[in-house]
Amino acid sequence: MRILIFGAGDYYERYKKWLAQEEILALMDNSPQKQGTEVDGLKVMSPEEAVGLPYEKIVILSFYVKEMKKQLIGLKVEEKDILHFYDLHDFLRGRKPVYLADASERARQICGDPDKKKETILLLSTDMLRVGGPAKVLFSAGKILKKNGYSVLFASMVDGELRDEIEDAGIPVIVDANLQVDTMEEISWIQGFRLLICNTINFYVFLSKRDCNVPVVWWLHDSAFFYGGVNADRLCGIPQEHLKIVSVGDVPRKAMHELAPRFEIGELLYGTKDKESVRQRDFPPEDTCIENISLRHASSEVCFAVIGYVEKRKGQDILVRAVRQLPVHIRKRLRVYIVGKDTSAMASDIREEIRNIPEIIMTGALDTEEFERMFDRMDVLVCPSREDPMPAAVTEAMRSGIPGIVSDAVGTAGYIRDGVEGWLFGNEDAGELAEKIKWCVEHKDQIEQTGRNARVVYERYFSMEAFEHRLIDLIEDRI
Repeated sequence: MRILIFGAGDYYERYKKWLAQEEILALMDNSPQKQGTEVDGLKVMSPEEAVGLPYEKIVILSFYVKEMKKQLIGLKVEEKDILHFYDLHDFLRGRKPVYLADASERARQICGDPDKKKETILLLSTDMLRVGGPAKVLFSAGKILKKNGYSVLFASMVDGELRDEIEDAGIPVIVDANLQVDTMEEISWIQGFRLLICNTINFYVFLSKRDCNVPVVWWLHDSAFFYGGVNADRLCGIPQEHLKIVSVGDVPRKAMHELAPRFEIGELLYGTKDKESVRQRDFPPEDTCIENISLRHASSEVCFAVIGYVEKRKGQDILVRAVRQLPVHIRKRLRVYIVGKDTSAMASDIREEIRNIPEIIMTGALDTEEFERMFDRMDVLVCPSREDPMPAAVTEAMRSGIPGIVSDAVGTAGYIRDGVEGWLFGNEDAGELAEKIKWCVEHKDQIEQTGRNARVVYERYFSMEAFEHRLIDLIEDRI
C-alpha cells in the first residue's frame, strides 16, 4: 500500500518496522529543521507538500494525533484515510511480520515449568527509558514485589538503557515488539501468569481481547494528550472481569472517564527513593558550570527552574511570558533555568525570545551529575504544564525540600495547599504565575519553611514506604 507517515520522531523510530513492507512515499513533519532532510532514505516533507503525492493512507506516528488529524483534514485529506499507530492492529491483520518470535522461548527459559509461571507477576511496559516516569516507577514496583517474596518478570515493547538496571536487580527482562500491536489473546507466551500489571494507556489495544482468568492491574499515568488516538468503542469494550484500573492521581482518571465514564478507577501513586543525604545549602565559593553555563548566583538571588522536555504540553513558554511581565527590579533578583531536551520547534522559538532576557537560561538536557548540581542550587521549582499527571520533577523537588509553583492542571496540585507546601496558579495564566514568582523573590526568607512543608507531603504520599504499602495491599487484593 502506498502510504505517507506523519511524524519523524521518537514514535516513528518505535513503529517504523511495522510499515517497512509498505510503499512509503515520504515522511511528513511540521519541524522546519527536519523538512528537506532524509531519514532512512525517505524524504521528509511538509504536510502541505506531501499530501499532493498519490498516497492511499496516511499513518500518524505521534501522540499529537488530534492536532495532526485536524491539520490533515484542513488539507482536504479524508478522515477515513488517516490512521494512528493504535490502528496498526487492524491495518496489519493477516499480513503482519512477526518480530522477536523467540519471546516465547525466552519466557520458557525464565519461568521454567508451568507451575513457576503461575507464580510469576508480569510487568508490561511501553519502553525501558530512564527519562520520563512510567518505566522507572514500574521498575520500582518490581523491586518492591521482589522484596516481598514475589517472582517478577519485566517485559517491554522496546529495549532501552534501563534494562541493565532491571536485570542487575535480579528481575529478568523480555523485549517483544508484538506488544505494540497485538492483543493479549494473540501473544501466546503471556498466557498463564499469576497477574499482569500493564503500564499506561498504550496497552488498551492489548487489553481489548484478553484471558479474563488472569487478573490484570492497569496502571494509568497519562494525561488527556495521550488519549487522542484511542477508539472509545474499543476501549469501552475491554472486558472488566478480574481487571483493576488504577491511576496516578486525578489527571489520568479524568482523561479515561472522558472516553469510558463507566470504568471504576482507583488510585495508585508512585514512590520516589529518598536521597541518601540532606541537601546542602551552603555552597562552595567556586563557580560551578554545566556545558559552560554558570550555576553560581548571588545569595540575594532566587533560583527558579523548570524541568522537562521543551514542548507545548510542559508550558515553558508560559514561564517565559511570566518573567517578561515582572518589573525590572524583581527580574534583577532572580535567575530562571529551563532544563530539558530542547530540540523541538517551540524550544527554538523560546531560544530566540530569551535573547534579550538574560535572567532566563536554557541548559538543554543534563546528565545525572549535572542534574543533581542543578537541584542543589535551585530554590523553587516551577511546573507550568498545561497538563501533567504527576511529574517526577515536582516529586523529586519536594523530596529535596524544594517547594514548587505548580499549575492547577498538574496532578500534584491536588496535594499542595497554596502558600503552605508550595504555590498554585491557574493553568496558562502567566500573570498569576508572575505574581507567585514575585512573592517568592520578595519573601525569600519564607521559601525554606515552605520547602520543609513540601517534604512532609513527599513523606506522606510519595515516599517508597508509602508506595510499598499501597502496592502490596493492591496486589494481595488482586491475587
